[in-house]
Amino acid sequence: MANYPEPKTLAPDFTAPVVGGEYIPATELKLSSLRGETVVLYFYPKDDTPGCTKQACALRDHWIKLTQKAKVFGVSIDSIKSHEKFIHKHDLPFPLISDEKQEIVAAYGVWVEKSMYGKKYMGTERTTVVIGPDGTIKTVLPKVKPEEHLDVLLKVI
Repeated sequence: MANYPEPKTLAPDFTAPVVGGEYIPATELKLSSLRGETVVLYFYPKDDTPGCTKQACALRDHWIKLTQKAKVFGVSIDSIKSHEKFIHKHDLPFPLISDEKQEIVAAYGVWVEKSMYGKKYMGTERTTVVIGPDGTIKTVLPKVKPEEHLDVLLKVI
């Protein structure tokens, strides 16, 4: 069961590798360095899978509109190398954060038990967190569907 951070509380800070967008080559990002900006962290299960690709491409196709409202980062437990391939293959204009140690997904309560074909395993729940310019959680969009994510996100930022 997910245990998301509460709205109006300080967003869990982190430092993690990031690549894409303005972060070429890959570098380290400290979330608290983005204070003063609205930040969107969209957590997704895996690079280059059907749902994650659909979600990423919808963000790509509306990138100009999104950048006028917030800094958007994808977050998954994939490696920087995997992120680079995903970005290149789908021409993604935004940065992806690598959380290979599952520290960020745990801090944001999206590292959860999942089930597929009766088999239980741990994985990332597709969830989006919007962080206000003051560094506090503005809203959490749990279990968003890839095809609905963009519209829901645009309504809250």
